[in-house]
Amino acid sequence: MKNTRLIVLASTSSYRRELLSRLGLPFEVAPPGVDEIALPNEAPQDTARRLAEAKARAVAARFPLALVIGSDQVAVLEGTTLGKPGNHANALRQLMTMRGKEVIFHTALCLCDAASGQAETRVVPYRVRFRDYSDEQIERYLQREQPYDCAGSARCEGLGIALIAKMHGDDPNALIGLPLIALTEMLAAQGVNVL
Repeated sequence: MKNTRLIVLASTSSYRRELLSRLGLPFEVAPPGVDEIALPNEAPQDTARRLAEAKARAVAARFPLALVIGSDQVAVLEGTTLGKPGNHANALRQLMTMRGKEVIFHTALCLCDAASGQAETRVVPYRVRFRDYSDEQIERYLQREQPYDCAGSARCEGLGIALIAKMHGDDPNALIGLPLIALTEMLAAQGVNVL
């Protein structure tokens, strides 16, 4: 059965766009324009969940008949949230702090049916244990990869994999930014079958 619903990805992330394209479904992309600031005393997974839904609903308002996908990720190291570094100095600090430790990436996914206003949201955690790498290895990695737009500064789908000792979770796509296993299930519940 062919999908007739418009699917819209509420994101400006090239990583999420590439991940969604793996499902082979036609889709559009729209910037959500949502302020991605955590609320005071908000748990990381709650921040991710709230922002994923806010992004989906913001775009759903502009596409009233679409299924809108929103996603957000919050990385946490020992209770501290790690954002996108934005530059070399911040990435260097992040990677030095993460050395030999575990970071939990909470990736939230929201599928909003704009026509009904109904939304389903899930948070998919993924745990990453980093190696005890040297300062020189960090510097070489940053010079080659420049992962300044990635939470935690380690792009696992690229050279960042060399910084990682172990990963654990239900969906490796969640670590990159869009949990495709959960999304496939959510789309199927809306009558959109990938296969």
